[in-house]
This record gives sequence, C-alpha cells and structure tokens, in this order.
Amino acid sequence: MRADEVQTSSVVTQWLQSAGHAAFSAYCITAAFTTYFCMYAFRKPFTAGEFSDVVLWGIGYKTILVASQVMGYTLSKFIGIKVISEMPPNRRAMAIIGLILFAEFALLLFAIVPPPFNSLMLFVNGLPLGMVFGLVLSFLEGRRMTEMLSAGLCASFIVSSGVVKSVGRALIVDYGISEYWMPFLTGLIFFIPLLLGVTMLRQIPRPSGADMEERNERTPMSRIDRSMLLRRHAWGLSGLITVYILLTVIRSIRDDFAVELWQGLGYQGTPAVYANSELAVVIGVLIANGVVSKVRDNRAAFLTSLVSVAAGFVLVLSVIWAQQRGHLSAFTFMVLIGLGTYVPYVMFHTTIFERLLAVFRDRGNLGFLMYLADATGYLGYVLVMVIKNFTAMEFDVLPLYMHLSLWIAALSSIITLVLLAYYFRAIVQPRTVQGNALSTQGDT
Repeated sequence: MRADEVQTSSVVTQWLQSAGHAAFSAYCITAAFTTYFCMYAFRKPFTAGEFSDVVLWGIGYKTILVASQVMGYTLSKFIGIKVISEMPPNRRAMAIIGLILFAEFALLLFAIVPPPFNSLMLFVNGLPLGMVFGLVLSFLEGRRMTEMLSAGLCASFIVSSGVVKSVGRALIVDYGISEYWMPFLTGLIFFIPLLLGVTMLRQIPRPSGADMEERNERTPMSRIDRSMLLRRHAWGLSGLITVYILLTVIRSIRDDFAVELWQGLGYQGTPAVYANSELAVVIGVLIANGVVSKVRDNRAAFLTSLVSVAAGFVLVLSVIWAQQRGHLSAFTFMVLIGLGTYVPYVMFHTTIFERLLAVFRDRGNLGFLMYLADATGYLGYVLVMVIKNFTAMEFDVLPLYMHLSLWIAALSSIITLVLLAYYFRAIVQPRTVQGNALSTQGDT
C-alpha cells in the first residue's frame, strides 16, 4: 500500500474531509504554523549571537556566517525550483523531516569545528532548509481558503524569527551557553514540536472538486510545463520577481541583523523585545491578508493584492521620513517598518502567485513560482552581502538599512504601479470588452 493511500484512510483525514471551514482552517493553520515555526529554530538561532571574538579578512565573523548560510539557502531555492515543483504529494512529509535532520547535523558540526572553518557548516545548514517552505506550502495551495491558510504559515516566519532569537539570547545570557553551541541546542528544543506539526500536515486531504474548480488543479510540473508558464507570463513575472528581489533584501537585513538594528536605535532592553515586536507585526499582516482573502473573484483579489503591496512601500517611505525627524521610538519604528515590509512580502506568498494561477488557469503549482521568486530574491541578498563585505567602505547596519529601504521602497512603488496598469489591461479590459459585445448582441 502506498503512503498516500494510508493517509487517505486515516481517521483524521476523513474527519477533515467533512469538517466545516472553521475547523478545517484551524487544523491546517496549526499544522503549517507549527512546522515552519519550528524550522526557524534550525535556521535563525545563530543570528542571536554576536561572534565578536573572531574577525576574518577584516570582516566581522557574524557577517561571514550570515553570508555563508544565505548562500546555502539561496542554492537550495534554485534546487527547489525543480524539486518542489515535481515532488509527489506522498513524499512531502518525510522529505521535511529528512531536511531538518540534515540541517541539525550541520549545526552540531558548527559547534564542534573551530572558526573560521565552521562557517562552512552554516552553508551546509542552509542547503536543506530552503526547500522546507515549498513542501509545507504544497499542503495548502489550490484551495478556496489558501490565502487564509498561507497567511497562517507566513505568520510563523515573522513570529518565529523573533522568538528563536529570544530563546537563543536567553541560552547565552541566562544559561551561559556558548554562541557556537546555542544554535544546535535551540534546534533540539524545537525538534519534537516539529515532528508533531509534520504529522498533522500528513493528514490534510487533497483539494476538493470545488477547490479545483475555483482555483484550478495544482499538479506536479515537468520541464516543458515550467517553460510554457514562463514564456506566457514573461513580462508580468519579470516585474513581480524584481519587486520580490528588492523586498527580500530589506526584509532579510532586518531579520538577520535585528540585534544590531536595535542597538543602533539605542535600545538596551531585554531579549523579549525581538518576539514582542514581531508579534505586533504579524497581527497587522494577518489583518491585511484577511481582508484580501475575503475577495472571492480571482481578478479583483489579484489586483487588490498589488494595491496592498504598493501601500506597504508607501508605509516604509513614511516611516523612514518620520524616523529621520525623530518622531518614532525604537519599538514603533521596528514595528511599522516591519509591517510595511511584511505586508507586501507575505502577499506574494499568500495571494499574488496563488491568484495569478487561478486567473489564467495555467497548468502549474504555487511551489514553482514561489521558488523562482525566492531563489532570485536570495541571490539578490547574497550580492548585497558580498558588496558590503568586500568594499573598502565601512557600513553601520542601521544607516545601510535605512538607505536601502528608502530607495527600494521608492523604486518598488513605481514598478508595482506599472504592474497594476499592465495586469488591469490584461485581465479586466478584455472581460469588459467581452461583456459589452454580449450586451450588444442581446440588444439586436
């Protein structure tokens, strides 16, 4: 008996097939949130350290560690373009567990191998982790409630990053754990909850007939399928992915160098601030995505999501303007600029690509589009890290982040407005012309 047949016969799966929308959504969100929340304990805890005892080539060791892991994570995203888009449903759960165990073993080596050679272990750590998101997302896509379910998944990587940093700092400050052993121990703490989350994911049934009718069936993609999708949407995807690359850069700097940003803002409080600020951000992100998820018409929802992206960039510009004039506290600044960054970022994960597939009814899946965007997005971040590391100029994190956010938000706002005009002509005007033609025929 195949693994997917065992899943279909489980009591939990049968209950979910007949459960109401609220119960089904609560279960799926809990499963996805738990799994990806715990994944961050294997990816981000090292960023809670400062690693100020090591300098290599005149570069701070933490910067090297971040760059090393991001390069592994970026390569993982490129691998995932093929692997995730082709992955059969019955292999997803075991793949997640295998990837996590591989990443945890790399963290053990990071603790054992002395610096600077242990920086290579974070490259190895990033290699499997980049594919976990696509595997989790595959359980949720192609449903009438996908936006709501995906928003719950995305809430995990906003909140978990702050929580994991708080746990990591607590292990260092309160328990005297070495910065090099802290990431491995943090992963151990979250491993059992991760297994629970993956077990819950395995019970989620496939999309129903009504789901496939409204959102299009999501199938594994061959190389030919991927090529056809890219050719058809070349112009639109180029603009969308450009915006996503720019978003990934400022989102990743805020995430990876949160400790330095808070210090640059003059904050000297407790480690809990990392979790508290991200909790405030996630509430705003969930509200924004909840509003868009209520729009049933795929065309209207897609265009509304682009408006939300533009609004996020306007918020970033406003926050930087206010901060430069001393109008905001450190906490308010981090929350508001996080909100302006994460609303657009999460909108790509929950709505933009999901509704794009639903509008145009292409053969494909969300994993392919997300990994195409993620791979290029993290590649852009790697290039920024390389420039930062190997120029003669010295960069403080806060001024670098402020300047990049300013220019990226301004440029991305312009690109998003162009995309709105492009897609309005592509999906709204043809429908209007068709409706007018039918009306004219009726009059005759």
